Amino acid sequence: MKTPALLLTVLAGAVLAGCANNSAPVRVEPTYQEAASSQFIQTSRDAVAKLTTGFDMNALGAGPVLVATVVNVNDLSRAAPLGRTLSEQYATSMAASGFNVKEIKLRGDVFVREGQGELLLSREIKDIARNHNASLVLVGTYSAAANYTYVSLKLVRTEDSRIVRGHDYALPNDRDVQRLLAVPR
Repeated sequence: MKTPALLLTVLAGAVLAGCANNSAPVRVEPTYQEAASSQFIQTSRDAVAKLTTGFDMNALGAGPVLVATVVNVNDLSRAAPLGRTLSEQYATSMAASGFNVKEIKLRGDVFVREGQGELLLSREIKDIARNHNASLVLVGTYSAAANYTYVSLKLVRTEDSRIVRGHDYALPNDRDVQRLLAVPR
């Protein structure tokens, strides 16, 4: 009698082990079609469209637009891959929309005036803008929270640091955004 009970126990264990292996999650690689319709990229395009819709570039002069690196609002001296990636996408989208975007890599060109929290253009970026005859600079910050990363964009007139347009939006903190938020050491 012990043999059938032992056999039944072994069979039950084998069946359960087989079920456990079949229910293990299988990682599915993303496809090129999914990449082509990336919501992350579309969100950046939408943000630029909302920032620039109806904007009369001729009213401010025909100088080029510079795109500064989007920085972490809590650490303006360093940008995670998220900020650099967003900046690249904004520049591409603005150029595709007909803006005269000057390709220039700006790092750490934005600072917060101590005690006031105002986002200002530094002297360095004003000098760069003057050297390139730029009339506008796109600046931005992001702030990661529990579920979303909040992004603020501003088009700033170089002659007087006046914000002429602004737009805020949020990104979900999915796996891609979390990876881009990590600052390499």
